[in-house]
Amino acid sequence: MLLYENEPKVYQVGDVKFGGQPGDYPCVVCNSIFQKGDRVFEGKRKEGFNEKRAEEVLKKQDQLWQDTGIPGMADIVANTGKEFKTYIDFVTSVSDMPFCIDAWVLKPKLEAAAYCAEKGLLDRMFYNSLTVWEKEIETEIREIANLGIKHVLLVAFDQEDQMPTGRLTGLQKLMDTIEKVGANFETIIVDTATMNAPATAMCSEANRMIKEKFGFATSSAPSNGSYMWQEAKDKWGFKGWAAADAALEALAAFNHHDIIFSGPMGGADRVMPAVAMAEAFLATSLFSGYKRLPKDANHPLFKLFPDFVDQLKAL
Repeated sequence: MLLYENEPKVYQVGDVKFGGQPGDYPCVVCNSIFQKGDRVFEGKRKEGFNEKRAEEVLKKQDQLWQDTGIPGMADIVANTGKEFKTYIDFVTSVSDMPFCIDAWVLKPKLEAAAYCAEKGLLDRMFYNSLTVWEKEIETEIREIANLGIKHVLLVAFDQEDQMPTGRLTGLQKLMDTIEKVGANFETIIVDTATMNAPATAMCSEANRMIKEKFGFATSSAPSNGSYMWQEAKDKWGFKGWAAADAALEALAAFNHHDIIFSGPMGGADRVMPAVAMAEAFLATSLFSGYKRLPKDANHPLFKLFPDFVDQLKAL
């Protein structure tokens, strides 16, 4: 693993710093809650959710953050502005973790963004997301900029070029539109669009190229690949599939990802330790080449392997 010639940007959302050179800050794990099929729903979505279960998974992720040094964020998924208000209120009442608002349709996303602005939550929220396929992209950018949104996720993809270079093309289109509108955001995170599990390698390569050219924080959703891989569950059962999923998340974290979207929060106890090991591995790799240790005092290398860190410092 090599350092970038041009220093990548370091961002902060809530209490979490991310970005910068490889090994400086651990990859953030952003897990979804209230998504379709989430176990917090015991019946139909409109009937509400099990608050005890939702509180348990949020607090479990917070505890894993403390135990592993891997920061956790919540990807709050909703279908309507009303749902978003309920879910945002609940998450922020239980945990101080940063979060994003996630919906396929524009209207509820804008309503959620406006609600976060009204509640004074913009420091710990990022907007998920601005996409190349949104027909009203200029209107969307203008409206969230007027709300004072600070942190945004850009989904970069080009249907005509599905190689890593296409992600740069898609990103440039979004950046050109942001410039055209005259918007300015404090934090730009680029999601390089996972197509399947092994194609996450394309995301990693695109992320490297994006960090080299722009310095932005980079991400993808490896879980989009692993969760659609039904054959793994059929062949090896849940344990075999879970091992493959944890390996994929860890590989992504090691390779040019500042944030990974790793699926339902109920899987945090599988993913976050795997990512912690990947980050300790990455930091040690960087030390062997550059004699530098992480900048984050709570990095998994320090938290999980303090005796080994003492050995490294003596070298």
